[in-house]
Amino acid sequence: MKDFTRHRLSLRAALLATVAAVATIAALPGKADEVTPERLLNADKEPGNWLLHHKDFSATRFSNLSEINKGNVKDLKVAWTMQLGGVEGGGIWTHGGLEGTPIVENGMMYVTDGWGSVYKIDTHGGKGTLLWKMDPKTDHDWAGAVACCGVDNRGVALWGNLVISHTLDGRLIATDKETGQVAWQRQVADPDKGEVVTGAPLIVKNMAITGVAGAEYGIRGWIAATDLTTQKEVWRTYTIPGKDQPGHETWKDDQNAAASGGGSTWVTGSYDPASNTIVWGVGNPGPDWDNEYRPGDNLYTDSSLGLDADTGKIKWHYQHTPNDPYDYDSVAENVLVDVPGPNGSTEKLALEADRNGFAYAVDRTNGKFVWGLPFVKKVTWTKGLDPETGKPAEYDPSKQVQLYNAAVTPSRQNKVTDICPGNMGGKNWPPTAYNPELKLWYIPVIESCNRITVEEETPAKLKKREFWTGGGPSQPVRITGSVTAIDVTSGKIAGKFETPFPNLGGILATPDLVFSGQPSGEVMALDGKTLAKLWEFNTGGGVNAPPITFSVDGKQYVAILVGLGGAWDKWFIDATPELKKMQPGSMLYVFSL
Repeated sequence: MKDFTRHRLSLRAALLATVAAVATIAALPGKADEVTPERLLNADKEPGNWLLHHKDFSATRFSNLSEINKGNVKDLKVAWTMQLGGVEGGGIWTHGGLEGTPIVENGMMYVTDGWGSVYKIDTHGGKGTLLWKMDPKTDHDWAGAVACCGVDNRGVALWGNLVISHTLDGRLIATDKETGQVAWQRQVADPDKGEVVTGAPLIVKNMAITGVAGAEYGIRGWIAATDLTTQKEVWRTYTIPGKDQPGHETWKDDQNAAASGGGSTWVTGSYDPASNTIVWGVGNPGPDWDNEYRPGDNLYTDSSLGLDADTGKIKWHYQHTPNDPYDYDSVAENVLVDVPGPNGSTEKLALEADRNGFAYAVDRTNGKFVWGLPFVKKVTWTKGLDPETGKPAEYDPSKQVQLYNAAVTPSRQNKVTDICPGNMGGKNWPPTAYNPELKLWYIPVIESCNRITVEEETPAKLKKREFWTGGGPSQPVRITGSVTAIDVTSGKIAGKFETPFPNLGGILATPDLVFSGQPSGEVMALDGKTLAKLWEFNTGGGVNAPPITFSVDGKQYVAILVGLGGAWDKWFIDATPELKKMQPGSMLYVFSL
């Protein structure tokens, strides 16, 4: 294996120095308002801003701005664009991509590129003016070598007068909002053992909550909280329980499989202030496809977790695919919604659209299953969900290795098999959106099948910074997608807009519209009720990021980052051969009437 000592030294040196920002390109405005915990709790009272990664703590990605609506969206035009950086490659990756969500406060936009550089853009006056860029000087080869699924960064958070961001090499950085100078930074993840950070921070009270990627490298997943006032860690909760912790009994091997059990947490979670509960998704167990190596249900992989925000203690969990042999992460965001229940009651739900092809609603006060349904057209790995528990119908708690539909389940005895949905989903990391007025939940769907080849793993094969997957996928059939709407009052599909390519970017909802994009370059607006396409614009670059909307100077805009990167064009491109012509890029598009 390549000697990475030089990269470790350069990373540590970077931590000892203050990272300089690029010279200011335009005069800085006056001091902006501080972003307080109270403002974040009441983010919906600032409809022109987009203050949180998922718009609000409930992860709805819904804006009530309505200047752009289904009556005039056909007139939407490009207002301005801005070329960003970060397309350079590193490690196993030929180029970076854009998967970030822009944050907007009072006309000031903060975006990231794949390498975690932060850009502050003044959007006043109907144009974009770059005010500063903070380059964290990430060692591209060192971090890129263990970034399983692309050179990606999904955005920043705001707290006080600081911009809080992550880097691929595992740092949490606080940048002065006005000057672009780094105020402080600390190491939260360890690339030396395969940990990287790609997700945006979630700010809860005075803490930045961080998730980690790296399940494919045999890490032990976690969620960690940093106190932004003291710059010290408050708590760290491991998603793979240690000995003498609840859940450890679900790892029933004799080779300490839990120590390398995966369970990464690389998508930004949500927060329920009423119960002081952080709700976060947990990814696949490791090794991904050799589930015989790790007998048992493998908690808390493939689960949604409810955590006490102050202590990180696990309050409840719901596991979707026990002893997962398919690489069906449950890392997706949980959308927190209230819907009418029986006898005038209110159901407090957490909604999660899983890679396994099923959409779930659980009671977010205790993790109890409420309803579930398939949202993809083809599911072969199970015949369905148990209506009482939501577990796969074939799940047998007396068995230590689950086969589900044995004919298609990859195993040491069935080493090459085809599964639907494929290991990308279903739904992957791109976020859903929820319209509370229509009670419709919109899912960015990947309609997929793929072929899995299993390789038997042994403890001797587990090495730091090397893939630990127990096999891998290939693509025998074409993969398409859709935007699928679910009525959350009935738990049934309300509509489906088919797309020729998988939805790799995510969703934005407004009172009567749904916005999304395609990896072939199109950004589109759909009717929120019927899902009929009302508008489309081809950006010329692959869309791999979710849209947002904001207003400045009394005018509404829609913004989206464009630049295909990540796992698709490396591991899955053969299933969408037309996308091979899409060139690397790094562009911000902003639209208005």
